[in-house]
Amino acid sequence: MIVQFVASPGSAEILALFVTEGAEAPGGLAAAVKASRFKGGRNSTLAVPAPAGLDAGLALLTGLGDAAKVDDLAIETAAGAAYQAVRNSGLETLTIDASGLSAEQAARVGFAVRLAAYRFDKYRTTQKAEKIPSVKTVRVVAADAKAAEAAFAPLSAVADAVLFSRDLVSEPANVLYPAEFAKRVKALESLGLEVEILGEAEMDKLGMQTLLAVGMGSERESQLAVIQWKGGKAGDQPIAFVGKGVCFDTGGISIKPAEGMEDMKWDMGGAAAVAGTMMALAGRKAKVNAVGVLGLVENMPDGKAQRPGDVVVSMSGQTVEVINTDAEGRLVLADALWYTQDRFKPKFIIDLATLTGAMIISLGLEYAGVFSNDDAVAQGILDAGPLVGENYWRMPLPDIYDRHIDSPIADMKNMGNGRAGGSITAALFLKRFVNDTPWAHIDIAPTAWNPKSQSPVVPDGAVGFAVRTLDRMVADKYEV
Repeated sequence: MIVQFVASPGSAEILALFVTEGAEAPGGLAAAVKASRFKGGRNSTLAVPAPAGLDAGLALLTGLGDAAKVDDLAIETAAGAAYQAVRNSGLETLTIDASGLSAEQAARVGFAVRLAAYRFDKYRTTQKAEKIPSVKTVRVVAADAKAAEAAFAPLSAVADAVLFSRDLVSEPANVLYPAEFAKRVKALESLGLEVEILGEAEMDKLGMQTLLAVGMGSERESQLAVIQWKGGKAGDQPIAFVGKGVCFDTGGISIKPAEGMEDMKWDMGGAAAVAGTMMALAGRKAKVNAVGVLGLVENMPDGKAQRPGDVVVSMSGQTVEVINTDAEGRLVLADALWYTQDRFKPKFIIDLATLTGAMIISLGLEYAGVFSNDDAVAQGILDAGPLVGENYWRMPLPDIYDRHIDSPIADMKNMGNGRAGGSITAALFLKRFVNDTPWAHIDIAPTAWNPKSQSPVVPDGAVGFAVRTLDRMVADKYEV
């Protein structure tokens, strides 16, 4: 998608005009609005032939909602809705009149269009022409086009990162296995990131047996990707993000039912979110030191696979009885979390994982769960989420539930008491591997993949969830 900022609309194929709820339609379009059901509400559009005096082939009204509540998200929704309304029109250029907005708001129009235009169709070869989006260029009319373009640059870097994360989550597991994931992350060094890739031999020397145990049944070698961005002051403590990267999860010996197992290609959504976050920070040259650690594995059943009842020794020295091999994400994160706090001594750690189906039972498909040992870290997430249209809910971490993961033969077991409080006991398991580091765990099982999106800037399928939240949190609270 090409986004251009211009000082005037000129002659437009499609001219989109913003309208607030109840306001008079611009450009001689009042009669068309009166004859329709368009009221200017959020995520609503009305396309009509352009009237005389409007130099355009098609006029598109797009709603901003209540004038008193026009914020960044309202602008993004309106711009995204405009694109979605005409993307398959057969016309190639959409012009959006943002001349009544500030330069920063006009930049957000371009940002929204980039997110809205995302499609993962690299494997489609037989699409009919009318199903392929025709709009290839969006021209944003701004009062100060140069200022809007300057404001767009960091937003475009964030858009790149969200789309990168969506691509990772969308890829099939025969294409995106641990080594391929690591290779794509390594390529981000072109942005100024430092990337180390640890293989199984290196992780074995470090004692990462809980992570390695998950991948024993796979022919694909497990990897640990360590990403550093050094945009802050030399020597300053970094902030850290850790991602679960199970590139495919069969459940292992505790195998999942066949129905729906194809969705387990996106069980690496946490690692994709961390990779995207690090890409965003580097892309916009964030003034912060940050670390991202990705535990990349494939959980397969095989003669070499770990069994229920096995006991493994984590990098921390704590032992884990494996009750269910399908509770594998916490085993990956256990070593990745310990490694991160031990090596980098960060200000805080936030881990992200499609960890538990129980989180979906608790919160449905619109909210991610936040568990934390530190109010400030948790609040940073909860403050940033609504600003970028991503939903979070803080969950409890009661000590009384900790006993549910005590094992009779090891330091702990990787499952609680069945389904009762499953997301909580999973978080309590992770808590045992962060030492005293301020930490938050975000369970994105409900939100990493959206089968039927209601947002014009989020596609059906991979969301890229949490990239924008974490980037905004860093920008608002942690940059120098």
